Amino acid sequence: MTEREFAIEAVRILQQAGFRALWAGGCVRDELLGLHPHDYDVATDARPEQVMKLFRRCLAVGAAFGVIEVIGPRGPHRKHLTVEVATFRSDGAYTDGRHPDSVTFSSAEQDAQRRDFTINGLFFDPIAEDVFDYVGGRADLAAGVLRAIGDPVARFTEDKLRVLRAVRIAARFDLDIDAATLAAARDIAPQIAVVSAERIAEELRKLLAHPNRARGVKLLREFDLIAPVLPELESANWDDVVRVEELLEGEVSFELAFAAMLHRLVPSQVERVADRLKLSRAESVRLAWLVQMHESLLESPTMRLSRLKPILIHPGIGELLALHRAIARAGGRSVEHVAFCEAMLRETPPEELNPPPLVTGEDLIALGLKPGPEFKRLLDAVRERQLENRLRSKDAGLQLVRELQAAPGPRS
Repeated sequence: MTEREFAIEAVRILQQAGFRALWAGGCVRDELLGLHPHDYDVATDARPEQVMKLFRRCLAVGAAFGVIEVIGPRGPHRKHLTVEVATFRSDGAYTDGRHPDSVTFSSAEQDAQRRDFTINGLFFDPIAEDVFDYVGGRADLAAGVLRAIGDPVARFTEDKLRVLRAVRIAARFDLDIDAATLAAARDIAPQIAVVSAERIAEELRKLLAHPNRARGVKLLREFDLIAPVLPELESANWDDVVRVEELLEGEVSFELAFAAMLHRLVPSQVERVADRLKLSRAESVRLAWLVQMHESLLESPTMRLSRLKPILIHPGIGELLALHRAIARAGGRSVEHVAFCEAMLRETPPEELNPPPLVTGEDLIALGLKPGPEFKRLLDAVRERQLENRLRSKDAGLQLVRELQAAPGPRS
């Protein structure tokens, strides 16, 4: 069973029990656009306790808001299929700028009014194959327009993250922005600072990992989101930033796309951005490395091999080369250095790019040396000559160690 089939089955079970049940939100939008939804949400007039009685395996992930996760059989990838089933509701005030203080279970018509954008306010009955549109979403989808439902100021005030979501959705589907929606978003944009860093970072991940990222980056400035989200980039040449994003090809990682935005920043600024957004350790390390190294390969055809090879064997080398290429092309410069590195990676055996060390710490201990700063100096000296193909055997490496011991000092 596929995820789609399970979502249909969930609707069927609810309807057969006498409840109204429909697909809701983004999955309906994606279906109408002929896209494959990432997940399916079901909306129903069944109360949470009624939903839980109908399905064998459930999790009350948001029972206070009428949301139950229904767990099904294992899907094609051996993971359990899931679908969120939410009771139709109306929301109370959003005093925290994120969640409603209270909810009232209601009807599909009322439920549509609480949602963010008209294209996300559609319902679909997958059994009868009927679309239910209470907010004009189908017309906006056909016209390629992003429009807030009802009063746009109220929608953005309820959840400030919707300003950033508007950017992401407009970019993903290449939508024009309704004038009133854009004006309200720009008014609310400075208040996005009340939103948790984790939620902002997640929106940025989705925006930057999408092939339409350049449009999204352009819209960030149009929506006045740079100052509250990425103040380090307020003085950036935004045309150049957008151009580099445009020249990253296809789907890329969040870290690479974000590095393309931040590549002009100094390390301390990049660290500040990563800390503020609470990026994962892996994301922060890769992002910092890409930005730090964004000019490291410009002289690659003439670089010493002892400097070049360690860069080429880094796990992020593919992303670094993509970043170098995009930056060079954005500035109208040659990409010869990228081609040189790619050819070297293609034509050089892995054991030559990253050979096992000729001399190890254990070898130095066997010579009577004690671990300490001298260890590093000696090992680095041997490794440098090995990578430059000037040493090819352990005996030659040990001979170099003896020579360096006889003439100690920071030599290479």
